[in-house]
Amino acid sequence: MRVRLTLLVALLSLTAACGGAGSEISTAVADAPARRVALWGAEDGFVTATMNALRPPRVVVYSDGVVIADASKQLKLTEDEVSKIVASMRTYLTGQPPTAQPRPDAPTVSDVPTTILGVRGQDGKMLEVRVPALDQVASFYPKQLPDAKELMDGLAVRAAASGTDYAGTRVRLVVEGAASAEGKPAPWPAGVEEPSGSVNPVWQKDLDGVAVAAITKAVPAGQEYGTSLFKTSSGALFVLSWRYLLPDE
Repeated sequence: MRVRLTLLVALLSLTAACGGAGSEISTAVADAPARRVALWGAEDGFVTATMNALRPPRVVVYSDGVVIADASKQLKLTEDEVSKIVASMRTYLTGQPPTAQPRPDAPTVSDVPTTILGVRGQDGKMLEVRVPALDQVASFYPKQLPDAKELMDGLAVRAAASGTDYAGTRVRLVVEGAASAEGKPAPWPAGVEEPSGSVNPVWQKDLDGVAVAAITKAVPAGQEYGTSLFKTSSGALFVLSWRYLLPDE
């Protein structure tokens, strides 16, 4: 037993001495829970209040190799794939400002989302770069930024084509007032807290336990974030929307 323990300690010491992104990921995989190591998301833009509250990251890569796209699809990468993605994203994002700016001759674009690109640095902290209107004026930014987005977009395409459905253990519920909505409302799902206070413009709640089953049964996944019309016990009408929360949300 003592010999085996000595060999194990020696092996761990050798791994730590090797350094590099691969050894970092190996260590992270052994940790629990898994941490984000790469990210592609969006914020702002001309979207509804409900969509803004529900909008998940486009792609999140975790240290254990799990990739979740749009909080709806997932796939599993090898340790080597994760290491290469992290190394590439670090190359693309290191040295970039927190909010990138296009060249002065770029056309003005408004009401579009700001792209968020992120990677976990060697110091263990997430490095995030916000890129306004990247889709519209990509050629006016340093090439590293559209390259970083292209790398993450490839994971999204791969998850959509060959991934499996993602279902978290918790959901984010968002409701919006619908006093003049047409159609027959369903009774508010039993066991789920009803909106309280002001719904202006939305009311949201993160749920777990039995409430998750009630929500997903009342509004099955497959619609856009799951949307339908419901009536509370007080007679108020609401449009109910939800999505699964990511493991680290």
